[in-house]
Amino acid sequence: MPTATIAEDDDGIRLDRWFQRHAAGISFNIVSRWSKTGAVRLDGRKAGPGDRISAGQTLEWPDTLPAEAAPRPAARERPPLSDEQIEFMHSLVIHRDAHAIVINKPPGLATQGGTGLSTSVDAMLDALQFEAPARPRLVHRLDKDTSGVLLLARTARAAAFFSKEFSGRDARKTYWALTVGVPKIAAGTIDAPIAKQPGSGGEKMHVDPAAGLKAKTRYRVIDRAAGRAAWVAFMPLTGRTHQIRVHAAAIGHCLVGDGKYGGKDAFLTGGISRKLHLHSRRLVIGLPDGGTLDVSAPLPDHMAESWAMLGFDLALGEEEDEAPPPPPSQKKSRRLSSTASGNRRGERRSRGGQPAAPKRRT
Repeated sequence: MPTATIAEDDDGIRLDRWFQRHAAGISFNIVSRWSKTGAVRLDGRKAGPGDRISAGQTLEWPDTLPAEAAPRPAARERPPLSDEQIEFMHSLVIHRDAHAIVINKPPGLATQGGTGLSTSVDAMLDALQFEAPARPRLVHRLDKDTSGVLLLARTARAAAFFSKEFSGRDARKTYWALTVGVPKIAAGTIDAPIAKQPGSGGEKMHVDPAAGLKAKTRYRVIDRAAGRAAWVAFMPLTGRTHQIRVHAAAIGHCLVGDGKYGGKDAFLTGGISRKLHLHSRRLVIGLPDGGTLDVSAPLPDHMAESWAMLGFDLALGEEEDEAPPPPPSQKKSRRLSSTASGNRRGERRSRGGQPAAPKRRT
């Protein structure tokens, strides 16, 4: 009968998850069938697939599968990386410790693969294994055209910890963006539920007060180029798809280069790049050992060039980094009301009987 000692990296996970990690052919159903007969044991005691395991425990299981139990197909092997790919991934690293690797993801590189994508960060993670026993794991993602801080967990235990930090809203994320025009309210909170836009195949989101999921984003204008554009720091308090892009467009100031949500109005003249101007500038997140990771990523070339053209002083952003924004209760709030027809709270009507523009409370 095979045996194994539970390692520190697997402490606290479910028993079926251990088999997923270390014995790919043994599924949840197989573990469940073994447990019913007492064939799988932890420290000599009967165990089930949902039981939590602890480091140091001894696991035993049968060396033959239950009758009629078909093993899972083996995972497809990843093609080896070229020297150029390995060197490229190494060049992106801006932080590395026992728990995490942080890269400055360039615009145009997808976080994960998909239809029509030839490569991605996920496809090249083997290049960042270094001395660790396994390749790092993704714990959050950035849109393909968004650049900046991307956190990778180096162990399964760190991945579980970071995932809880993100889902519990304990991680603080700051994005730098260039908006078309300048928000009239210099700092506030955009509170507007977001849902998939019908007819877009799930590729586009929109504000939907009735059916959308809760979405909140704090923002602060750092600098402005007359009334033409603004350098804005966005701090998402929730993690919806395209949240910052949708919220920026919803208040009438889409991000420069964001044709999906701003149309032709998203592009400025005067040599300003047509690429999306959205950058994950800074991440502050707890570490499994009780410390704190605080890492920032420099702007990509096209945004740095736009900042120079518009006369923005990067030192202002450094001051912003040193002084975190106050909590929402100390700032003005900007809530988008419904624009749909019907008698809904906050709706105004024009003299012609049609719904008026969204009312904003400041």
